[in-house]
Amino acid sequence: MAERLAGYTGNLHLLKGRAIDVWHAFQENLSSQGGGLHGIKSRTSEKITGLKEKAISSLNKGNEGDYSHVYRRKSRAELVRVSAAVMGIEFAYSAETAFVSPTLLGIGIQHRNMTLIWCLSPIIGFFLTPLLGSVSDRCKSRLGRRRPFIILLSIGIILGLLLVPNGKYFGQLMGDVYPEEELFEKISGNVNTTAVADEADVINEVVDTSSHPWGIFLTVLGTVLLDFDADACQSPSRAYLLDVCIPEDHALGLSTFTIMAGLGGSLGYAMGGINWDNTFIGVMLGGHVRAVFTLVTFIFIACVIITLYSFSEIPLDVLSDSSNVESINERRMLDGEKYGKFEEEIEASKTYGTMEENYPYQPNHMGVDNPGFQESSFTEYPNNQNEFQEPAEINQLETQPLPHVGEISLREYVTSIIYMPKSMRILCLTNLFCWMSLVCYSLYFTDFVGEAVFGGNPKAPVGSPEREIYEEGVRFACWGMAMYSLSCSCYSFIIERLVKRFRARQVYMGGQLVYTFGMILMALTRSPAGVIIFSWTAGVMYSTLFTMPYLLVAHYHASQVV
Repeated sequence: MAERLAGYTGNLHLLKGRAIDVWHAFQENLSSQGGGLHGIKSRTSEKITGLKEKAISSLNKGNEGDYSHVYRRKSRAELVRVSAAVMGIEFAYSAETAFVSPTLLGIGIQHRNMTLIWCLSPIIGFFLTPLLGSVSDRCKSRLGRRRPFIILLSIGIILGLLLVPNGKYFGQLMGDVYPEEELFEKISGNVNTTAVADEADVINEVVDTSSHPWGIFLTVLGTVLLDFDADACQSPSRAYLLDVCIPEDHALGLSTFTIMAGLGGSLGYAMGGINWDNTFIGVMLGGHVRAVFTLVTFIFIACVIITLYSFSEIPLDVLSDSSNVESINERRMLDGEKYGKFEEEIEASKTYGTMEENYPYQPNHMGVDNPGFQESSFTEYPNNQNEFQEPAEINQLETQPLPHVGEISLREYVTSIIYMPKSMRILCLTNLFCWMSLVCYSLYFTDFVGEAVFGGNPKAPVGSPEREIYEEGVRFACWGMAMYSLSCSCYSFIIERLVKRFRARQVYMGGQLVYTFGMILMALTRSPAGVIIFSWTAGVMYSTLFTMPYLLVAHYHASQVV
């Protein structure tokens, strides 16, 4: 025994000596190349800087300093490229809305706790989104003010798209176990294949989650990242469109932006309705949910790249340099174009998180609505006839000098909310309750169809009949969500005509009533046909909430009456 120990000790000494010799030779080699560890750091820093410069030069297409493309009209195809990012965001939204709730329930999280998880992202966004907007307005990157934040938030979306479907798998690699699934594998031969779960039992069922904490943590982390970043990324994407387009293109650009968003949502939900488990892609990627999220990830990356490479922004340093104003104005005059003073455009594009932002259908300070709706819809004429102003009259209103609107303090802003007029308070409360109802539909719809309509159980072991029935219901619900997104786009095309014919308040109330009766009938019928038919009413509500409140606010500022 002593001889063996001596032999082991001798071998250890030999290995130690060889390791020391290798380390000394490595240090001498580094010293001969210059700098040792310091040299490694400097060379690494140089390589990173070189890659950064190449990336910036590639995104700016190698023509930094030439921003003539900003001051010309854009074609519809160019606006599609600029708006491609929001299409990718809507693809991510569709995957999130359709499959996050079933995924959370599938790893044992109870319904009431799932609601709290959905609250995390809005709470974080309430504090961080204004901060990100302020930092973006002051960003001095050579890429501009918006694209760096589109890139940053897109990374968060990609991480969320990876963690949500794979959180359970990563947790198992870190030691998580799921006893229910292991037990089901042992007794799967004796399972009744026609079992249908009772909805009340499923909701009240408590699953022990202490055996898989990592899977829950990673999935929840992915949910928060995906939801927050997808929400936050829309603002710089919209601001980027406004920054690289001239004012004459803003209406068409925002219309294209909305159409691309609707198209992305419809295609994303339709993608979730396909049974990928029976396809080569689903088998290769490990199931339906993973297949959808993987495809959405690649589509999202492609859409963001298209937007980032569409047009280079004017950096803040260039905007702030007064010496550039004269040369840019001269270029406009040579091109025979006149879009207003450069300084005014700088002020107009400074922020994307304020009330003065030029959102579609949002009123300006005079109460004159943006292109897409005419403020004259609410104008009463002396003869009390419900007629519309001619374009010349609208232009006359728009050319009147606007009152100077200075910066307001936080105290004044909060005070204006507390002491707002009664009619505005009613409108705000109505909008609040409408959004609460629509968010409940969006977050719980696929789970409702899987449990209440098809009778499945999201907490059943993977591969069990109850779980398969539930997953079939979730896939079917995706087609309902596709109808919801499609109806939103279709209704947006006719809502202007409805406003002109019936006036804004009636259209606003009508949209709410349509949605209310649709949801009541869906809850009462609980049938697959009802899921498809009544989902169209949710799209009517969604389109109404994105247009009508702004029109009513414009009407209030014009007449002091809603």
